[in-house]
Parts: sequence; C-alpha cells; structure tokens
Amino acid sequence: MENWRERIKKFKSGDKKTKRSTSPVDRKISAIYEILKNLYGADHIVALLKKHNAVELINSKEKADRILAIERVVYDNGGLDTKYTSDQFLPALDKIEEALVEAIAMRKVEEDIDRRVQQKIMEKQQKYIKDIKKKVLEEKDGPETPYTLSRLDELKELDKRKLARSATQIVRPKKLEEIVGQEQAISALMARMASPYPQHIILYGPPGIGKTTAARIALESAKALDITPFDQEAPFIEVDGTTLRWDPRGITNPLLGSVHDPIYQGAQRSLADGGIPEPKPGLVTEASGGVLFIDEIGSMDPILQNKLLKVLEDKRVKFESSYFDVENPKVPEYIKKLFKEGAPADFVLIGATTSSPEDINPALRSRAAEVYFNPLEPSHIKKIVNDAAKRLDVTLEAGVDELISEYTIEGRRAVNLLIDAFSLVAYQAGRVIDLIVTKDHLQKILQSARTRRYVRVKSSDEPKVGRALGLGVSSFLGSAIEIECAVFKAKESGKGSVRFNETAGSMAKDSVFNAATVLRKLTNVSLSDYDVHINIVGGGNIDGPSAGVAVALAIYSALTDKPLRQDVAVTGEISLHGSVKPVGGVPEKLYGARQAGVRKVLIPSDNKLEVPQTVENIEVVLVNSLEHAIDEIVAKG
Repeated sequence: MENWRERIKKFKSGDKKTKRSTSPVDRKISAIYEILKNLYGADHIVALLKKHNAVELINSKEKADRILAIERVVYDNGGLDTKYTSDQFLPALDKIEEALVEAIAMRKVEEDIDRRVQQKIMEKQQKYIKDIKKKVLEEKDGPETPYTLSRLDELKELDKRKLARSATQIVRPKKLEEIVGQEQAISALMARMASPYPQHIILYGPPGIGKTTAARIALESAKALDITPFDQEAPFIEVDGTTLRWDPRGITNPLLGSVHDPIYQGAQRSLADGGIPEPKPGLVTEASGGVLFIDEIGSMDPILQNKLLKVLEDKRVKFESSYFDVENPKVPEYIKKLFKEGAPADFVLIGATTSSPEDINPALRSRAAEVYFNPLEPSHIKKIVNDAAKRLDVTLEAGVDELISEYTIEGRRAVNLLIDAFSLVAYQAGRVIDLIVTKDHLQKILQSARTRRYVRVKSSDEPKVGRALGLGVSSFLGSAIEIECAVFKAKESGKGSVRFNETAGSMAKDSVFNAATVLRKLTNVSLSDYDVHINIVGGGNIDGPSAGVAVALAIYSALTDKPLRQDVAVTGEISLHGSVKPVGGVPEKLYGARQAGVRKVLIPSDNKLEVPQTVENIEVVLVNSLEHAIDEIVAKG
C-alpha cells in the first residue's frame, strides 16, 4: 500500500491526477480532500460534510471556506469557525496535514487490532460450534447401542426381583444383651469403645460365636453416647483379612488406597490426557470417623500389616507418584491436596481372629486392647437355638435344642442347623405358620449334611484300667483326649518294647520315657520287662508336654491293674522326679472338660492363678506330683 505521506507529496508537487489549480494552496486543499475521500469513501465524506455543515464551504470558491470545511471533517468538530487569511492558509493546511497523518496512522492501528480481534473471535466461534456439534452428536447417538440398552433393561428388571429377608438376618442379634455367653467379653469391648478415647481392639476366639456382630452393635451403642467421638454417620467398614494382599507395584490396594498413573495404570481419561496421576483412597479412608473391622486379621499379608501400623500412627495415608507435578496448573485441587497432605484415616481398628495371640504381629498387638471371646457351651447353644426359634416363630419339640448342642459349639452353625430344619418343615407343610421342628426333622438334616457329633469323648461313671482322660487345646478350643495303655510281660526279661502313635509327636513320646522313669521309682517296676502299647484314640497330634501326667497315669493303671475314674481329666507335664509342671491353655482345657461332662479336673499347682474365679459344675484340684494325681484319680474300693 502506498504511503499516505508520499501521496500528499505528489499532490504538492502537482501530480496531474490530483492537480485542480496551479496555486500551491489549491493543490494542497485538493490533495487533502482527495485523501479524505479515499480514506472515508465518497458517500461517507459527503455524510461527514453534512454532519458538520460544511457542504457549502467545500464547494465555495473561497480558499478560506474550503480550508474550514476540511478542518471540520479532519478534527470532527462542526463548531470550528476560524477564518484564515491568505498568509495563514499554508500553515493551517500543514497543521491539518499532520492531524490527518495521525488520524490515518491511528485508523491503521485500529484496523489491525480489529482484524486480530475478529480472527480470535472466529477461532473461538469455530471451536464453540465444534463443541456444540460434538455434544449434539453425543446426545443424538451417545455410547449406547441396542445391545447395551437391552443389558440395562435386564439389570433394571433384576433390581425389581427381591427376595424376603434371609433367615440369618431375622435371627441375628440386634442388641448386645442378645449375644449369648459373652457377657465378660462384651463388657470389655464396650469399655474400649464407649470412651472419649476409643482404643484399637483385637478380638480373639473361635469362629461363629458373635465377634463380628458384637463389634457392629458396639459401634451403634457407642454412637448413642455423648461421651464418645462417634457421630451418627460413623461408618462400620468390614473386610476379610484373607482377601487383603500387599501389591508392591502400588496398582491395587483396596485397604490403604493406590495411585493410578496416567500411562501404565489407567487413570481416568480426563486426567490421563493431561499426564495427571489419579490417587484413589482405600478402606482406611472410607472408615475415617468410624470403625474398620478386619476379620481374620492374622491372615493379612505381613507387609500390609506393617503398612497398616504406619497408618494407625499417622492417621493419614500418603500417596506418591513420579508423574505428579505440583506446578502443573491442570492438576485439580483435590489431587494436589491428596498428594500434599494425604487422605484422612482416623478410625478405630477392630480386628478379629481365630488364631492364637502368638500368631499376631507383636507391633499390632501392642497398639490394641485384647478381648477374648469364650467358646460356647451346650447351655449357650440351647439358648441361641431357642431365641432363634422365637424370631422364626416356630415351635421346637423337646430335645431339639439339646441335640443341636451335641453337634456344634458355634452359634452360627447352630442357627444354620435350625434354619435348615425349619425350611424342611415349611417345605413339607407348604406353609410358614404353625410349624413344629422335631428331632426327626433335625436328624434328617444332620444326616444329609454328614454332620458328626462335636464331643466324641465323654466321661463315664465306670472306672477303667489303662484309660485316662487328658486335655488339649487347639485355636481357643479345649477338648478331652482319650489315652489308653495296654501292657504285657515281655517274652524275654529286659527286652520289652514301647509302642506309641507315630502321629502323636516327638514331645509326647518323650513323656512316655519320663513316665517310665518316674513309675520305676514309685513301683520298682522296669518297663523294659514289658511290651507297652500306648494309644491316643483318634490318632491326633498332641505334640507337647502337657499330656505327660495323663500318659503316666494310663501306664500306671495298666501296670498295677488299678482302675482310674473316668469322670476325672488331667493335664500337666511330668518331670523325671515325678513333679507336675505348669502348662498353658488352662481356661480352654476346663472348657473342654465341661464339654466332655467331666466332674473333676487335675491341674498343676503352678497354674493356680490361671483358673477362672468361677468354674461351674466342675471341681478343680491342684496337684504338684504324680503321687498326688494318683490319689485323686484311682478309683477307691
């Protein structure tokens, strides 16, 4: 484009195309007017002249009038009324020329800015139109297909099909006092929960006795108390420890949470497209403000247990990712907060286990209160069965509750047997009201499930030679063990043999030799002159020293032909000098004795403090020597 100053110079120099007169003033007036017409256009310049009352002035023969007309247009001021003299024409035109050049320059800048603005507007408009079109297409077509829509209809139809409440839900306890046989454990549990400072807790005990139910109801009870920090929205998050495994890659960790990196681990698309990692909090965060219940906590991965300990200390979960850039403006604030501060994890941990305390992480045990749930006795099972029958609105024939108690010590199993019998009766009767469950119905259920009696060793009022009742413990459950012995004179003196169950364990075998030494002192009889056969009925592994006294008594009875009382059970390790040494699991062994119907239990004197203060229906006798035990167990008369 030709420069405006060059065009003005051409007019000044008398270019033929722009020259209107021979005088310099006329030529300059004509040049400036021509530029104005080119700048605004012929129609627009006429409008400007009319606007400023300058039409007559521009057509006047007087130079002063034409200069005034041009001045009004250039300065956009119709009020100007200066009458220049001839000697002022050229200076005035020079000033108008400078103002015109400035106006032209300003107009060019404005045009350039307008052009760029219009360009940006067009770009934004095109993007907006594209987004609208995409949205319209998505609304029109979307991700759905006839197949996906049919699957959605199937799911909606399935949601409409609802069964009645399960029987287990109906018979499940709703209050703490409805949990049978655990009064002491419930009291200890609530003491830790119903406090301004609730503690982490580990619940020990056999399966099916109400640990999970007690924990769930304990939280609900604690919510109702003003002194506890639990509000009405406090969650109870339950998970099975056997399903929790430590993932060293950090991709999946439902307990603690994980980070999905944008490239390899599938962060959501809106984040992955921007290279942003996505932290996903786990169950510890979901349980914040409430209870995290981990069943079989002893079965958790050891590494995961250690990670959980760190969370218990910090009450937060930290997330890490090499993809996280705190300076990235595209990172959402919640993700920045999770990476900077971590996710909240302020909860009370309640772990339940059927394992022994020795099998639990010591660091975890040191951070938690320990509560022991007792195994259920026949009286407890009968009460659970009768309570469940009331909730099911079914009548039990006399003896049904006792029969169930002979086949299980688990409250859950007892209820399930009753529900099975109830279902059988309802099926046969074709109704759910006025039903009576009989022992015959229950026997059919027991036979179809191939259920065996739980207590296989029972006490007896008839003394026997060479048979003693020992006591053992396995996973919080004590039981009576039948130990029998038979002796025969060896064919050749001094060349007798001793035979013992191979599966009983090496330590149990050592008890035989300890007993032989002690009995030789007591009776002056050497077992080397006899063939001795000792049998653990059932072939179980009783590896441990606690069967030593029972083995010695069985051998003594067989050697001396003196019968032993079969309503007395015994536990204790025997030393070479005949002393009875302390053993573990005394409360559990007393439970096993009660299950077997034993009337008296002999335990080592050193275990005195481990005997419960109240032991119902059983006499506990403390013994310190094998001779003392013999006096208590050998039948008189």
